Amino acid sequence: MLWSSGTIFVFVMVLLAVALRRVPRIATERFWFWGLGVVFPLAILASLTLYGLILGQRLAPVPAPDLVRVEAEARQWAWTFRYADAPGLVTHGLLHIPAGRPVDVDLTSVDVIHSFWVPRLAGKLDAIPGHVNRLRLSADQPGDYAGASAEFSGRGYTGHVFSVRAHAPADWQTFLQGMNP
Repeated sequence: MLWSSGTIFVFVMVLLAVALRRVPRIATERFWFWGLGVVFPLAILASLTLYGLILGQRLAPVPAPDLVRVEAEARQWAWTFRYADAPGLVTHGLLHIPAGRPVDVDLTSVDVIHSFWVPRLAGKLDAIPGHVNRLRLSADQPGDYAGASAEFSGRGYTGHVFSVRAHAPADWQTFLQGMNP
């Protein structure tokens, strides 16, 4: 993408240089060229780039002292969740997380590409066979949140759903101790 966008940038700059060599006949042409042809698109592109960088930085999984790690494994038509804080603990179709703490979910798949999407907690990220993608979740309040696989992965994908249950801090420790074999 860097090479492609760099090539396009150089091409546009060459066209701009060619256009600047000609002297505009009237002042309105100069306004249209500079104002709406150069300044406006550059302002929009700069704004979108800045917004993307700020949003991307906010969503990036960065180290946190109270981080919870979960492994999510997708298959047609089920999700399996394993918890780093409780070795041996496995849940199916229901992801448990603590409310008010960041959770890194390591996503992978055993068969085809699936997507992990909890609209109220985070964006969508694909689970790809043989590859691990990491998604940061964070629930501000305890409660249940609906999740789905929003990637077409064969007949029956519309029923490929799961839930996320965010526990209050005291309930989270109870869950880990009570479910740990």
